[in-house]
Amino acid sequence: MPAQPKSKKKDVYYYANGKRKTSIARVRIIPGGKGEITINEKPMKEFCQVKTQQDLILAPLDLVGLSNKVDVSVKVTGGGFNSQADAIRHGIARALLEYDEMFRATLKKAGFITRDSRIKERKKYGLKRARKAPQFSKR
Repeated sequence: MPAQPKSKKKDVYYYANGKRKTSIARVRIIPGGKGEITINEKPMKEFCQVKTQQDLILAPLDLVGLSNKVDVSVKVTGGGFNSQADAIRHGIARALLEYDEMFRATLKKAGFITRDSRIKERKKYGLKRARKAPQFSKR
């Protein structure tokens, strides 16, 4: 049984957050749409011109067969282009679980639900970067 949708005024939507590195994507899935994806108030093709990023974002919707049946609205901040695309994909996958819990096995097998926890390692004192030490001189 699908979860109860959240509603804003008359719109019914399913909401989730997606994260990758320092990017955070707030995703809304609106059922009964035509497959339009807007990212930061822009169409997806205008927001990310690279085809591989577009395919990355659409992957969870294509996998469950909802690419032309729902509209997706995204607000994404932080990070770079690839990090934002990964955060959007993660958010869409999690919002699809809110939409229908039966998608869990399919999305989990594809690896879309798991958050990629790799982030930049902090710089330590006495070093130039996280692990690079100053050049050693014996004499």
